[in-house]
Amino acid sequence: MHHVFCLMGKSASGKDSIYQELLRHEDLRLHKVVPYTTRPIKEHEQEGREYHFTTLEEFERFRNEGRIIEYRMYESFYGPWYYYTCDDGQIDPASRDVLLIGTLESYKALRAFYGEECVVPLYVNVEDGLRLERALKREREVERPRYAEMCRRFLADMEDFSEEKLAEAGITEIFDNTDFDRCVDKIRARILSFA
Repeated sequence: MHHVFCLMGKSASGKDSIYQELLRHEDLRLHKVVPYTTRPIKEHEQEGREYHFTTLEEFERFRNEGRIIEYRMYESFYGPWYYYTCDDGQIDPASRDVLLIGTLESYKALRAFYGEECVVPLYVNVEDGLRLERALKREREVERPRYAEMCRRFLADMEDFSEEKLAEAGITEIFDNTDFDRCVDKIRARILSFA
């Protein structure tokens, strides 16, 4: 049996960087899962790399076809944005291990869909002050910063990843990302423990 490794954490906790680094380790033999979203593409993004960028109509069509494994909707300052995982063949626990970035809710939905023994949580944490600094730095680097959206996400994450919700989901192992290399090494060791 193969596994679905679900990398989670609050915004600006370093998930994207950790994700890319883990995929570079050939010994892990992880396959990338590209999620879907209805939000607009950002300047540095590319279709099919970070996300499959779809319309709200496409999301509704997939949902009507029963192909949505999990989804979450965020009320942004620009209207509702959906993020979702589609049953499109990218995840196949019978044939390969996969790595994806998700939320606590998406982790629980994936676990319900594929089975508790198949889906492994990898929760990354960063102290909130450092996380806020990282988020602000990242936002300042884009042509049109969205500070209000950054603040909304920061506050929402406090609720979404509360200690109570982590405990309720059965997440007890936390990977601290104060030191990037050490964090990656610990996550890598955890993934290899399933080989």
